[in-house]
Amino acid sequence: MNKSDWRHFLNEKAGNCKVLVVGDVMMDKYYYGDIHKFASDAPVPVAKITKRTAKLGAAANIANNLSLMGCRTWIAGFVGDDHNFETLSDRLDKFDINREGLITTDLPTTTKVRIMSRHNQMFRMDFEDNSPRTDEQFDSLKKYVKVLLNDSLDAVVIADYEKGVCTERFCRSVIKAAHSHGVPVIVSPYGQQWIKYAQADYITPNISKINKILLNPITDKDDDGVERAGRYIMRKFKVKNVLATRSAEGITLITENEATHIPTKSQEVFDSAGAADTVAAAFAMALAGGLKPSDGAFIANIAAGIVISKSGTYAVTREDMLNALAG
Repeated sequence: MNKSDWRHFLNEKAGNCKVLVVGDVMMDKYYYGDIHKFASDAPVPVAKITKRTAKLGAAANIANNLSLMGCRTWIAGFVGDDHNFETLSDRLDKFDINREGLITTDLPTTTKVRIMSRHNQMFRMDFEDNSPRTDEQFDSLKKYVKVLLNDSLDAVVIADYEKGVCTERFCRSVIKAAHSHGVPVIVSPYGQQWIKYAQADYITPNISKINKILLNPITDKDDDGVERAGRYIMRKFKVKNVLATRSAEGITLITENEATHIPTKSQEVFDSAGAADTVAAAFAMALAGGLKPSDGAFIANIAAGIVISKSGTYAVTREDMLNALAG
């Protein structure tokens, strides 16, 4: 596809794509301030807070990327009945993300609070409880997924951050249900137990995540190593294809018959933390729109290049993509 085709897709077709993101939902809160003294009551630095922001994280960040790029987006997962859920709900509503699939539990809404000083993270507080959810709660989540699939979804993203949603049993049920409707499944993985993603159509790890399941680590710059690792993942975990995010080196799509290495535009890497979320979102959008996987990898690479030049959690917009294509 040429740039004109990409612009046409983003402006005319992306809005018809229907994508569900199911998995671990999270809030990212940031408090910014200057550290200029130590406390009088303890030997700790004091940050005078001058600004605070709240952003959608984890599965919610993937959904946010999809929505801002123009897709019709649904999200499903577990939340708590607390203040952080109220903040989460406000953000989801603001970005027109359907949240009817959020199941309320008696556990807290997963939230990470970061204290920042001059772009440096000084401290983080986590509000979470990864205790097992009940069978009834999982049944509600499965039922919601099946209802949406019956309403003709175009793609499903499983967003795993090991916060309690993506058990092997649940992942297998979602993949099976999606395939029964001919809907592709894209997995944003976490941890080391990737066998729970068996039969997924695509898995989108970065090199750091890949190295957690390898005996001999690879680097972003090693094309051959990335391809070998991708084929190992496909064999060992029975996933069909791998889309590996390589920070400033770009993206590699590994399929049964070939590996396609797509370099990114040369730029300074400011923060690669959210690139994997954006890659999963952009690639899902492309597949939902009927594009070839290689075209999806290309557009995901453009989106990732935007994110790594930003600080903190950042969701890519359609305007970001159009500007990047114009450049």
